Amino acid sequence: MRFFLAALALLLVAGCDAAPGDEFTFVAPGGQTKIFYDGADRKKLPAIEGESLLEEGKTIKVSDYRDEVVVLNIWGAWCVACRTEADDLERVHQQTKDSGVRFLGIDVKDPSRTAPADFLRDRKITYPSIYDPAGRSLLALRNYPRNIVPSTIVLDRQHRVAAILLTDLLDTDLLPVVQRIAAEPR
Repeated sequence: MRFFLAALALLLVAGCDAAPGDEFTFVAPGGQTKIFYDGADRKKLPAIEGESLLEEGKTIKVSDYRDEVVVLNIWGAWCVACRTEADDLERVHQQTKDSGVRFLGIDVKDPSRTAPADFLRDRKITYPSIYDPAGRSLLALRNYPRNIVPSTIVLDRQHRVAAILLTDLLDTDLLPVVQRIAAEPR
């Protein structure tokens, strides 16, 4: 009974700051690994924030990137596919940052900061990451499969979900998606 009441309270709190239907709720894609949203299908991402991986005590928020396309990448230093895609993500970051695109990593399931911090430094990743071993920053993403790592969420300039990529990526996969969203009228 306590679990039911706690879950009910969490649902009520999570839904208090937006009108029904205004915020993004992930719907299982039936096996799809690349999902795209256009026009009215795009919904606002709930507030995502957390402590910086490399700068303890500093909070990073998606809302800090106002009027910019945001590429959220959920990763972990323990994840082989994350190691494979890290260089590709950094290349896309470098190629698009001057067109109003910001990348933000969310490091999950790493029990200490040492391995993920070394991961970023060794691979010369220049965009920030939130350190979130428990994945709490992602709780606001209703029904989002937090166990799929890596995964990438691309937000348009209004921070509405434009694409979800539930797989590891090459720069040739991600670059056209990011460029298309960044080129949309403001």
